[in-house]
Amino acid sequence: MSAPEPTGGSGRGAGPLGAPGALRGPADPEHDPTASYALEPAQVRTLTERVVSSTGRSEPTYCPFTGQPLAMIPQSSTQDVERAYARARRAQERWAATTIDERAARLLRLHDLLLERQAEITDMVCWESGKARKHAFDEPLHVALTARYYARTGHQHLDTTRKAGMVPGLTRVEVNRVPKGVVGIISPWNYPFTMALCDGLPALMAGNAVVHKPDAQTMLSALLGVRLLEEAGIPGDLWQVVAGPGPELGPAMIARSDYVCFTGSTATGRLIAKQCADRLIGCSLELGGKNPMLVLRDAQIDRAAEGAVRASFSNAGQLCVSMERMFVADQIYDRFVARFVERTRAMKLETGLDWGSDMGSLISQQQLDTVVAHIEDAVAKGARVLIGGSARPDIGPYYFEPTILEGVTPGMTCFGDETFGPVIALYRFHDEADAVARANAGGYGLNASIYSRDGARARALARRIRCGTVNINEAYAATFGSIDSPMGGMADSGIGRRQGSEGIHRYTESQSVATQRLIRLAPMLRMSDESYAKALTASMRLLNKLGRK
Repeated sequence: MSAPEPTGGSGRGAGPLGAPGALRGPADPEHDPTASYALEPAQVRTLTERVVSSTGRSEPTYCPFTGQPLAMIPQSSTQDVERAYARARRAQERWAATTIDERAARLLRLHDLLLERQAEITDMVCWESGKARKHAFDEPLHVALTARYYARTGHQHLDTTRKAGMVPGLTRVEVNRVPKGVVGIISPWNYPFTMALCDGLPALMAGNAVVHKPDAQTMLSALLGVRLLEEAGIPGDLWQVVAGPGPELGPAMIARSDYVCFTGSTATGRLIAKQCADRLIGCSLELGGKNPMLVLRDAQIDRAAEGAVRASFSNAGQLCVSMERMFVADQIYDRFVARFVERTRAMKLETGLDWGSDMGSLISQQQLDTVVAHIEDAVAKGARVLIGGSARPDIGPYYFEPTILEGVTPGMTCFGDETFGPVIALYRFHDEADAVARANAGGYGLNASIYSRDGARARALARRIRCGTVNINEAYAATFGSIDSPMGGMADSGIGRRQGSEGIHRYTESQSVATQRLIRLAPMLRMSDESYAKALTASMRLLNKLGRK
């Protein structure tokens, strides 16, 4: 595989609000803040030695700041996948015998390590993903939140519980939470540290082992996370890492997993669901989204505009829960759009490791090509660029300006297809029922946002939106950071949930154990089947009158 070629770009956005100078780039065009980015070979070896690989082959991973190779990653074969699962299965048997308190103690050590090493983690995420530091910083914090939550609530989710028995006082029923075994996790590139670890931590807490295939573009961030797990006391063989093409390694993983967790495209998610169904194993899939934001007529305009910038342009729009469709009430549309464009124009556009940039780079030429194609298609068919609309090779090879569009219609690719870039389409609405219907249009249902001064009204409206999460007066962080609540998609946006009790129970089998005392649940000595049936019927009538379950 050769290094991606830098884009040619077309300068800055056209139009009255996208004219040259409308979006600020680096303050000093002669300064290249990415020129010295490199990793020490010893540092790379320390991380890549965790990949199960016997092929002798390596593939490069690239730095989006420069488009140049960052490190060489050993590649795994299907035989290596088999070895990884064998190791993980042996380790899981020992791990399942540990207590909840022992597992929790190690997750709490991880929590503290993440906070101590957050600068190192943030640097690595910036190097590999190209995102702005303020967006990379979210990642170690989110993983720390997840580790602390499941450590502190492990007993709540995993302890054996008592249930009502068939015969009150005589039937004792307990429900155990039994680990699935070995969980296969396939994680994406857009949040390479968060998504590498946050789904696996509850799997470990529940007594499972993990075999993990991170995305090829961001292997080092995931491997750094695995290294920190070991430093926190998690046995090394308990979390195995393989590297290689998804179409090659994915089926080999599914064939050996007891459960599969995948975050990525809807198309790939459908294939994984079919393969899991063939094996009768469970899976959780967080897939694509075309997320809507509703700005109601009573919204605080400045707050909504600030939220719209984060909703649309965080991580350059490469966030599963970011917004790509914005519906704004007629009564405030013009004022809101003016404020939104003003805030977008004020964004500081840079790549690099330092604080201060408001948006980083797209991750690759492929991602840039998708964004450019969507914009060119929309403009050719009549959409208007209010600001942005152009690649910026002067900032970075895969950099694209934050872009606001008006006049997007159903015949345009970006109307219904996920762009996964810094592009937002604006639409007017007069009737809130119509806004909800348009928000629900299409096959996706991942995340939504509503801005209104009336929280009760907004919450009532949220119940009518077919999305797994809805944020009121916030873009996405409120639900994403509330680890006690479930998070996931409806319809084409996936199945299953991460976070909360659902996020850990998916990795367990519920096992009911009933102990019958004194009497048997069968005809007593010399009692006929008919008499037993009548006695049982009478008992059920009595229990109903007594209000019993």
